[in-house]
Amino acid sequence: MANILFLINHAGKAGTERYVRTLAERAESYGMRPFFAYNEPGPLLDHMQGAGVGCHQIVMRGPFDIAAARRLAMLCEDLKIGVIHTNYLRENYIAILSKILFNRYIRVVYTNHFVTANSLPVRLANRVMTRADYRIISVCEAGAPRLVKNGNAKSKIIVIHNAVDPAAWRPGADYGAVRAGARRAYGIADDEQVFLCASRFAHDKGHRFLLDALARLAGLHGTERLRVVLAGDGPLEAEVREQARSLGLSGVVTFAGFVSDIKPLFYASDVYVNPSQHEALSFLILEALACGLPVIATDMGGNSEIVNNENGCGELVAYGDVDALCRSIQAFRMGGGALVNAKRQAALRTIEEKFSLGDMLEKTFASFY
Repeated sequence: MANILFLINHAGKAGTERYVRTLAERAESYGMRPFFAYNEPGPLLDHMQGAGVGCHQIVMRGPFDIAAARRLAMLCEDLKIGVIHTNYLRENYIAILSKILFNRYIRVVYTNHFVTANSLPVRLANRVMTRADYRIISVCEAGAPRLVKNGNAKSKIIVIHNAVDPAAWRPGADYGAVRAGARRAYGIADDEQVFLCASRFAHDKGHRFLLDALARLAGLHGTERLRVVLAGDGPLEAEVREQARSLGLSGVVTFAGFVSDIKPLFYASDVYVNPSQHEALSFLILEALACGLPVIATDMGGNSEIVNNENGCGELVAYGDVDALCRSIQAFRMGGGALVNAKRQAALRTIEEKFSLGDMLEKTFASFY
């Protein structure tokens, strides 16, 4: 059995961390023994320790931290690591330096979770550094050409879509009870239609865009029997709360805070909304679909690879187009249960046929060899 080290700078709680957690949990099924190394502790570290994964802290002060690269090489030698898996630029560069300077036999596999432009200095550094990556995984088709434009080695890039386990999310016999219980917990009436947005309150997550669309909707059609739940935390939460208050949406918008187990809230909802300005291939969109929720998403990054006419599981809108988002929300309101139920079946089918976890895991672990 080969040993793999999952290396990440901050062991947080976002989609990337869920991706790493899933790989570590399933590694032994694919012939690899997982280890974990991090710079800043967080919820992912707690999970790894709870799962019995060997965890090691490596201070990484920047992407060109030679001392960190040396410590990483020593750790890999002690643990007999054959593959280092990275997810962000800092740890990818440090792993590459460790390979180049101290252990040329290590394979570095880098998964990129963004579809954004890099600065000129980073593009130039990528041209040099990423030649030493063994593989570069883009989590969506849209990300591959952007990686090339950002200077990453084209010959190393492969696309492996993010995916989820349908069985872990699919509504079962307890769906009705879980839905009713979650709605009671959040004070949601039986006849209210719930639109859920679950993401960190940060500048690129589109909460302001969503609230502007809701204010437009309120002015045009009213908000009777409408509830919008915002789940998450982050640096802009206070500002978004104030925006909701100033727009007169306090009776419509519920702030749920960070939710560690999001599935009951998915079940309590009717439509999932992703208003993000930047996206690659959102785990939250995939999880929502796997729970049978139709999705309204911005046409950014890899969203159109999930939500499109062929899959029929939701609607796309241009980021910043308040009228378009308003119309999409109102269309689901007017269509009611009939429209939601039609999209619900398409959502479940999309995950089963195109974004099921087994395919992602097989391709990802195969890319390490």
